[in-house]
Amino acid sequence: MASKGFAHLHLHTQYSLLDGAIAPDKLFSRCKELDMDSVAITDHGNMFGAVDFYTKARKAHIKPIIGIEAYIAPGSRFDKQKGGVKDNTFHLVLLAENNTGYHNLLRLSSIGFTEGFYYRPRIDKEVLARFNEGIICTTACIAGEAPAAIAQGDMNKARSAVESYLKIFGEDRFFIELQHHEDSDMPNIRPGLIELANEMGVGMIVTNDVHFLNADDFEAHNALCCIGTGKTVADPTRMQYPPSVYLKSSEEMRGMFADAPQACDNTLMIAERCNVEIDLKTRHAPRFTPDDGSSPEDFLTKLCHEGAKKRYGRVTGEIKQRLERELEIIEGKGFAGYFLIVWDFCNYAMQNKIPVGARGSAVGTVVGYCLGICDVDPVKYDLLFERFMDPERNEMPDIDIDICQDGRAKVLEYVRQKYGHIAQIITFGTMKARAVIRDVCRVLDVPLSEADRLAKLIPNELKMTLDKALKIEPDLKKSCDKDEQTRKVFEIGRKLEGLTRHASVHACGVVIADEPLTNYLPLYKPPGSEDIVTQFEGPTVEKVGLLKMDFLGLRTLSVIERAVELIK
Repeated sequence: MASKGFAHLHLHTQYSLLDGAIAPDKLFSRCKELDMDSVAITDHGNMFGAVDFYTKARKAHIKPIIGIEAYIAPGSRFDKQKGGVKDNTFHLVLLAENNTGYHNLLRLSSIGFTEGFYYRPRIDKEVLARFNEGIICTTACIAGEAPAAIAQGDMNKARSAVESYLKIFGEDRFFIELQHHEDSDMPNIRPGLIELANEMGVGMIVTNDVHFLNADDFEAHNALCCIGTGKTVADPTRMQYPPSVYLKSSEEMRGMFADAPQACDNTLMIAERCNVEIDLKTRHAPRFTPDDGSSPEDFLTKLCHEGAKKRYGRVTGEIKQRLERELEIIEGKGFAGYFLIVWDFCNYAMQNKIPVGARGSAVGTVVGYCLGICDVDPVKYDLLFERFMDPERNEMPDIDIDICQDGRAKVLEYVRQKYGHIAQIITFGTMKARAVIRDVCRVLDVPLSEADRLAKLIPNELKMTLDKALKIEPDLKKSCDKDEQTRKVFEIGRKLEGLTRHASVHACGVVIADEPLTNYLPLYKPPGSEDIVTQFEGPTVEKVGLLKMDFLGLRTLSVIERAVELIK
């Protein structure tokens, strides 16, 4: 292999929340500038951004390498000692070599949140041994098990760590990772890592533990870490990365590791080996099995014809024609089961006197009206079915369901018990214009009154950006032009604006699948909660072929229900 080029195999995007400062779009543009045709995503313990990274990389003609930087528990992932050390975990980079490896990463990341979470989503070597197939492993940064042992002067412990990973992955899929950051211990432990690699016959790679895109993003990344940890940039105890953890060019990386050309070449070899194809074409709708043994299509047709008689009394030719046309389209697209599931839980809610009903474009369906999902007659009000489902497009249907807030949990539990493979959906908050200015002002120790003044100068409009605000608000531009501190706040703010800030649970989104969800996506458990949530947000859930439903709990329905009860 020619000694040129380089592949970054250890990189943190914005989905390493308040730690990585890289937006995928900008990453791929920079990769093109640096003539790099492949790059990895290895966010801390999660796969929040994996599909977004994959699709955008493909669009940019960059090869995506899907991975995570996992947190490894020192013992069992189930050990969660109260009063324990929250940082008592080791880092380990895991890269999907093929589709099997990708699906094992989905499982491992899920287990980290659902079984091993203790301050961080942890896995252990037992579960790693079960789900290691198709995964390439590297020793990670100074927080890796072997590097940490060398830093403590314990080569035997480091050797034991390497042996344990070799036992799991074998020589072909395990590599010792070299890094070089002047303001860290990595240069000091480098000889020990090389000694281990040579002694134990382990291949080496080099990485840069990338956390931001360009060298001049260091100050903004420093501020981001302070936002995440609640510190200020003046605090000597703050968490701070070396200024060198940016996306370096091939020349820079090979220059730093001129004595290890094979380790540089190995990054290209691993990039070539990693070939994941995420299935974005197949639909995985949950199965509805009618009690009478009929097919979902026949059962839906039967329910609709029975419902038409109840709704309309006399079924005219117009109604019959429209109903049959809708059924033909719905069943032809394979969505009979979807409608039956919605009918099923709506029927359950009504039987249990829980107010429920559809809203939005779904009220334009005669099928929905005949099933009792909707209470508006689309024929009477001349509502279009095509607004809900375009016959020419192969998109998943989306029926938004309003449920009495007090009964929502009961309906969800019914769906969980009956269909099994169900989770709520994650959503991400981003650093918007006003909020990012307040955040940056806080970490730079800008007085609260001045931070408030600057934030309020930014127009409170949808899709407002700092650049746009500076153009349309003269007082804001004047402050930036005249005051160095304000200018610095906005320079940092513009680099952080739009990055992902936090994860939360979508107010109403729920996903239901035909098989265990970890066959298709990774799962998440919010800290302090028992809720099972997807790591992918709504559009990505649908992109991987899963069925998303909106169960919106409305307090208004609860109030109306109580009022009706009082009247009775």
